Amino acid sequence: MLLTVIVVGAVSAALIIGAVWGIYGKLSGRTEGFMVALAGGALMVSAILELIEPATKNAPLGWVLGSVFLGALVFVGMDVLVKKKWGSDSGGGLLAAITLDGIPENLALGVALIGASPMAVAALSGSIFLSNLPEAAGGAKEMAGNKRKKKGSLLLWIATALILSIAALAGNLLLKDTSPEILAYIRGFAGGAVIASLAIEVFPKAFKKDSYYTGLAAALGVILAIFLSSFSK
Repeated sequence: MLLTVIVVGAVSAALIIGAVWGIYGKLSGRTEGFMVALAGGALMVSAILELIEPATKNAPLGWVLGSVFLGALVFVGMDVLVKKKWGSDSGGGLLAAITLDGIPENLALGVALIGASPMAVAALSGSIFLSNLPEAAGGAKEMAGNKRKKKGSLLLWIATALILSIAALAGNLLLKDTSPEILAYIRGFAGGAVIASLAIEVFPKAFKKDSYYTGLAAALGVILAIFLSSFSK
């Protein structure tokens, strides 16, 4: 349990560190785009190797792949609901949008912590950490640029980090005694949601910030994630 708390806390802390960096430090658009693409490449590989592929060993392939698609479908639907219908100009809407973006990764982390090897957890948590850092930095920087109070923006990211930490820990505890087959479907669902979030939120943002260099950054992220995953074999 202590290891779970430490891992979840460290990953969520990246949101706060990134927010501080974006609000009070210097972050160029190109640096942000490169880091986002790097993290996106690493996170996609981790979602496949640490979530989807292991799930196929404990449940029928067709049902696991169906859960992957369902995860993507649910994330896309929720993203449309929050950002298109509710908007993100108000504090509540903004908090909901930020939290929604972080749910797939934290769900994935909470599930991966159940029965996964230390190196598999390290590969996934490292990828999520890399993803959270530039995302929070860029988001917090934009909030400050829109004349939001710096303190209020930072508090918003702290609240998001706390919400996502609690969600990951609660999910981990509630699913601990779940049967391997059901857990496999949940892993697939989380993996599909992560992939959808990368396609909608991460790679388009990275390309907008850093243009074609994001292709190289994403490839480096893939290489990094595969290298880390090789230690868990």
